[in-house]
Amino acid sequence: MAMTNVEMTNDKISAAIIQEDLRTRILGRRVVYYERIGSTNDAARQLADAGKPDGTLVIADEQSAGRGRLGRAWIAPARSSLLMSLVLRLDLRPAQASRVTMAVTLGACDAIRAETGLPAQIKWPNDLLVRGKKCAGILAESGIVGEKLEYVIVGIGVNVNFAVASVADIPPDATSIADELGRSFPRAQLAQAILRAIEVYYLRLCAGQNLRDEYKHRLATLDQFVQAQTAQQIVEGIAVDVDENGALVLQRANGSIVQLLAGDVTLSHRDSEGTLGNS
Repeated sequence: MAMTNVEMTNDKISAAIIQEDLRTRILGRRVVYYERIGSTNDAARQLADAGKPDGTLVIADEQSAGRGRLGRAWIAPARSSLLMSLVLRLDLRPAQASRVTMAVTLGACDAIRAETGLPAQIKWPNDLLVRGKKCAGILAESGIVGEKLEYVIVGIGVNVNFAVASVADIPPDATSIADELGRSFPRAQLAQAILRAIEVYYLRLCAGQNLRDEYKHRLATLDQFVQAQTAQQIVEGIAVDVDENGALVLQRANGSIVQLLAGDVTLSHRDSEGTLGNS
C-alpha cells in the first residue's frame, strides 16, 4: 500500500523527539539532527574525530549521498526512513570490529520484530530481511590508529514509510515497513526502540560477552546455498556456521571449508530437480 504525502510529512523526527523518554544509558544521549545531509556516517566520523563521546547519534530526514556496502548508493525519499549513524567507542582489537556490526544488526532486528510484528531476519553480514526482501542495512566503518580501534561508526538505514515500487532505482528485492504492514509506522518510535535494543547488545559486548549464538539464531543465511562475491573471488557453498567474529563459514562442493570475513552474498535455493534459483 502506498503511503500518502500527508502521512509521511506528519511523521516528524528531531533531536528532542528522539531523546524524549528514550531510556538509554549511552546511545542517543547526544543527538545531532539534520533536515538534509550528504551522509550521516560522514558527519558521525567528523564528530568522532572531534572527540565526541560514545553513543553520539547523527540522524537525518534526507541524505544526498547515503551509501551502503561496496559503495552502493542508499536511496530513500525525504522524510520517509530512518537514516542514522552512531559513534561507538569500545575496547576491541581492530580484527574484532565486526562484532560491533553483530550487536547493531541484532538490536535493529529485535526492535523491528518487537515494534511491528514483522518476521525480520538477518542476511549475512549486515542486511535485515522481511519475508525475503531487504528492509534495512547496516554499514560499519572503523577508525583505527596504529593497532588501536579508536571508534566504530555504524550507519543504520531502515526503509519505513514509502512504497518501494514508487521510487526509481531501488533494487527489486527491497521492501519497506509500510509496504509490509500496509500502513505507515512512526519513525521516532522505531528509532527509539532500535537504540534501546542495540544498547542491550552493546553493553554486553563492552562487558566482553560474545554474541555469536544470538546472531547465528537470527541468520536467514544459514543452511542456504550461497554465492559470495569477495574482493578476490566468487565463492559458492552451503553456509554452515558463523565464528565468534561473525565470519561466515561455507562448505564448498568438494567438502572444503572457507571462512568469509566480508562479501556480498546472494542466497539461493535448490528446486526439486536440483537446479538453482536466486533469492
